[in-house]
Amino acid sequence: MEKHLLSVLLLSACSLLSACQANQGPVYVPAYSPEIVYTGRVSFRNPEAPVFTYPGVQIKANFTGTSIAMQVKPKSGHFTVEIDGEAPRKVGTFENDSVIVLADSLPKGNHSITVMLAYEGRDFFPEFRGFILSPGGKMQTAPELPTRKIEFIGNSITCGYGIEAANEKEPFRFEDENFYYTYAATTARAFGAQHLVVAKSGIGIYRNYGDKKEGSVGTCLPDIYNETLYMDSTDIWDFNRYCPDVVCINLGTNDIQGNNFDKAKLQNAYYNFIRTLRGHYPNAKIVLLSGVMLQGKILDEVQTLMNNAVDAVKKEGDNQVFRFDMTPQTGSLGYGSGYHPSKAQHRQMAKELTSFLQSITGWDIVEPVK
Repeated sequence: MEKHLLSVLLLSACSLLSACQANQGPVYVPAYSPEIVYTGRVSFRNPEAPVFTYPGVQIKANFTGTSIAMQVKPKSGHFTVEIDGEAPRKVGTFENDSVIVLADSLPKGNHSITVMLAYEGRDFFPEFRGFILSPGGKMQTAPELPTRKIEFIGNSITCGYGIEAANEKEPFRFEDENFYYTYAATTARAFGAQHLVVAKSGIGIYRNYGDKKEGSVGTCLPDIYNETLYMDSTDIWDFNRYCPDVVCINLGTNDIQGNNFDKAKLQNAYYNFIRTLRGHYPNAKIVLLSGVMLQGKILDEVQTLMNNAVDAVKKEGDNQVFRFDMTPQTGSLGYGSGYHPSKAQHRQMAKELTSFLQSITGWDIVEPVK
C-alpha cells in the first residue's frame, strides 16, 4: 500500500512539474524568490539551487493555493514538512526523484509551510530548486523569523542519530535520523526561537570517533566550524548572517571513545573553542553541555575538564560562559539505534535544558515541552 501511494505521489509530482514547465497552470517559484526564507547554514553560490548539509536547515514560505510541491536535486534525502502549523510529516527524495508533493487538496486561502532537513546531508549535498504551486497559486509576504536565536554545536546526539529506530540493536540508517524530535529542535520550539545547527555524527572537539589519541587535525569540529557546508573549505560562512543569543556545545562523547584520549588536549580544545566562539559572538551566552551517553568515571573526568576550561575563561573576565549537565540516560526511556537517545530521552533532555536556559536568559516559554 505504501509503495503504491508513493508511486501515485511521484507520478503526480512529475505531472505537476511537466504542466508547470509547459505553462499549463501550475506556478513555479524559483529558490531565489524573496518570499522564501531560509534558516541555518545554506550556501547560495548558485541561487537557483541552494545547498545545505547540516540537519535542521529550514525553508519557509507563505502561499495561496490548494497544493504545493518542491523541486530538489535527486537523492536529496529526508525532510520534515509542516503545513499551517500542523504536526510534521516526513518525506523523502530518492535516486531519480526531482519533485515531491508536499501537500495536496488544501482548502483555498492562505497557507504556511516549513520544510526542514531531517538528517545529515553531508554525503549527499541536498539542493532545493524551488516550489511548485497549484494553478492560480501565489506566494505571499515572506514569513517573519523569531528574534530569539540559538546555535547548537554537536555530534550524533544533536543530529538525532537513530531517533526513529525501533531499538538500540538497529544499525545506523539516515532515514532513522530526524532532527525535528531532538533536544535541540524541541528546546528551540519551547522558546519560539530560531535554531542553527553545526553537528555531525562521530565528530569531536579535538578527536573524532576512532581516531588516534593525538587528535583529528583538520577534521574535528573547530577545524571546520568556519565552513558553510561540511568539509567544503571553498565556501566560508559569514558569521554576520546569524548572531545567536545562546550557543550550546555538546561535544566530547567521541573524543573519549575507548578511553583513549589526552586530557590536556581535550581541556585545551574546550578552552580554545570557547574563545573562538566569543570572537564571533561577543554578546552570546555560551553553554558547555555534557552528553547523556557518558556515565560514571569517564563522565566525571569530562565534566572536570569542561569545568576547568570554563573557569579559565571566567578568570579572563568572561562571565557569560556556563556549564550544564543533562541527566545521563539509563535505558528507562528506551534507546535509538546504537544506544543513542530515543525520542523520549530527547524530550527529557529538552525539558532539562529549557529550564536551565530560562534561568540564564529570562526567556518565557511559548511551547512547553510535554
